Amino acid sequence: MADRRRRALMWAVGAGAAGAGAFALRPADAGAPHDGYFRALSGAIADAGIAVPTMVIDRERMLANARTILRNIGGRMGLRLVAKSLPSLPLLDELMSAMTTRRLMVFNLPYLQLIAESRPDTDLLLGKPLPVAAAAQFYEGFKGGGFRPERQLQWLVDTPERLAQYRDLARGRRIELRINLEIDVGLHRGGVDSVQTMLRMIDIFVSEPRLVWSGLMGYDAHVAKLPDIPGVRDGALAESKRRYAEYAALARDASRRGAATREPAFNTGGSPTYRLHDGGGAANELAIGSALVKPSDFDTELLQDLAPAAFIATPVLKAGREFLLPNGVEGLGRALTAWNVNQRRAYFIYGGNWLADPVSPAGLAASGLYGTSSNQQVLVGSGGQGLRPDDFVFLRPRQSEAVLQQFGDIALLEGGRIAQRWPVLPAMP
Repeated sequence: MADRRRRALMWAVGAGAAGAGAFALRPADAGAPHDGYFRALSGAIADAGIAVPTMVIDRERMLANARTILRNIGGRMGLRLVAKSLPSLPLLDELMSAMTTRRLMVFNLPYLQLIAESRPDTDLLLGKPLPVAAAAQFYEGFKGGGFRPERQLQWLVDTPERLAQYRDLARGRRIELRINLEIDVGLHRGGVDSVQTMLRMIDIFVSEPRLVWSGLMGYDAHVAKLPDIPGVRDGALAESKRRYAEYAALARDASRRGAATREPAFNTGGSPTYRLHDGGGAANELAIGSALVKPSDFDTELLQDLAPAAFIATPVLKAGREFLLPNGVEGLGRALTAWNVNQRRAYFIYGGNWLADPVSPAGLAASGLYGTSSNQQVLVGSGGQGLRPDDFVFLRPRQSEAVLQQFGDIALLEGGRIAQRWPVLPAMP
């Protein structure tokens, strides 16, 4: 009998200790109201009469990022802005002026047509190989004007077969085409991947005077995404630069044989890797876009000196109610909210289901149990956020391309107020 009582006592003590331990593991309250920055941003949006989901760009932060990038490059390499990551003509104008460049990288036929017509002083490089039919459409619709394709446009070509197609286009239309060659420097997404292939393409240039080799484009985004294991990233970067130098040396043979531009554009980098280039390799220009507004996918060690400059602002439609799952599973919801204080209140926002995450007020999160909605997404929190209907929630985009174009005109924050509205380019793949 005494042993039974002793075992019961020990079980009760153990259960109590386990319960106390489990209680200590409960999530702490992460909720808090907007900090000073987002409180001021909320006021600026309200003063502007904005009442729908809106993309906001902080001009001062963006221009500070531009200055930081220029300081990091230090004049050692040229700079080309990526249009798909900054999809607004006024936005591109602002940054081209601030960064003293007229070089743009474009990725589709509609943007190419629009920019060639509306910004005829720009130098354009295609960022991906387009079917030769797209190139034919460009020349069929080209209205002339100040833009000179034979001097200001570089088509990107990745294979001997596609180069032969562009050669036939040049012959058929009796035009001169500048061709930049995509090379594989380790990403393995396509492009020239052997000496033999490069030599075949050089022969096509040499045999066709209407084709002009204008440079190389080697994208190395994979380097920044590799695991941070000693030797892995450094090794991949060194191999990428070695391949680039090898292909550049081979391609320069076209220059010696009279089939090339005098100053080839050796493009590389990108927002994730631009800090890895100092002008000491074969490449002589960098492509940069998203880093200037720094969406969350670009929160990396190499970009830690840049500040987020783009946010989605959206009104709260319904606030303050207890978070409940739909009929039939209310018990599961109550168990969850009893365990996690950060799941106790529900906030339904205007719109949702974007490639973005809540950033202010603190402690908000999407509900994995309730699911997403593009109409009225629910965000859950402890209630410490102090939100009421018509208040604003801010989300941070994970990327800039495509997301910046989902909300109509961009609201430009400057001097503590919404100073301008910038139209965006139509969303295009």
